[in-house]
Amino acid sequence: MKKHRNGSRGWRLIAILGALSFLGWQCGNPVNNGSSYPNRPITFIVPWSPGGMTDVSSRALAAVLAKHLGVPVNVINRTGGGGVVGHLALSQAAPDGYTLGAMTVEITMMHYLGMTDLTAKNFTPLSLVIDNAAALTVKADSPYQSFAELLNAIRQHPGSLQASGTARGGIWDLARIGFLQAAGLEESSMPWVPSQGAAPALQELIAGGIQVVVASLSEVDALRKAGEVRPLVVMADERLTEFPDIPTLKESGIDWKSSGWVTVSAPAGLPPDIQEKLDAAIKASLADPEFTQALASAGSKVRILQGDALTQFITTADLQHGQTMAKAGLRENQ
Repeated sequence: MKKHRNGSRGWRLIAILGALSFLGWQCGNPVNNGSSYPNRPITFIVPWSPGGMTDVSSRALAAVLAKHLGVPVNVINRTGGGGVVGHLALSQAAPDGYTLGAMTVEITMMHYLGMTDLTAKNFTPLSLVIDNAAALTVKADSPYQSFAELLNAIRQHPGSLQASGTARGGIWDLARIGFLQAAGLEESSMPWVPSQGAAPALQELIAGGIQVVVASLSEVDALRKAGEVRPLVVMADERLTEFPDIPTLKESGIDWKSSGWVTVSAPAGLPPDIQEKLDAAIKASLADPEFTQALASAGSKVRILQGDALTQFITTADLQHGQTMAKAGLRENQ
């Protein structure tokens, strides 16, 4: 019995010392001080499936953000409903800084389609992460060597060329519709074949089932490098640094731009002091070589935009998409 009691005291002492050591470590690490934010793991919600650009960029950001915040940032995929499920989960989380997520371009489209009442006002946008402009891409052996030749074929033989890149009403479909509208053409001039994303659309392009893919250059770059596809034009204000040889629509006199983008956001009502800490940590993370190199390897473009500039960016996108969908007869709600 005596030996047993001594053993109990030994384990009790070890437990006490361990607790004191933990408390000392806590006091020496202000990031984890119980009176400051953050002091426990953060959840990062991705409303799209693993493997896509939203998921890839979110996981890369979470890994680096954990380093700058000093706590784990755990990514979970909440998919379904065309992005509604994940966005809804983020919007309904407590605005305490412990739930962040990827609010994507679809937030400026879903409410017009009647899929949800959610808008950007249900969130606290913290920073733009990636902004990938749409492009028109053809098969490498396509008879259309330039955008001018492709546009001429669309004008002369309306309906003969089919395009794909995402579901009906998705961002790349809207990019197609907006381009055709800006060029003075009917949507039916280049019909849309719905797909589950850019990857299956590109396979259909290579197989000859469609003639044009509308998607970001980052999504087509691997096949471009392999010599299987040829991007003809990008829907951006200026030529992209990563693709200097690909002209813009504006160079052909068509004033239209469109892009697929991802933000890191929190639920609406985030306290200013927590937002200030997150803003600084996110900005540092987006400039961190570990993050920029990861995104460069994935063929995506990092774009940092915060505060009022980000709010205006999202508002402009929402208005543009609402107008485009209204003209195309896709809009159900205001």
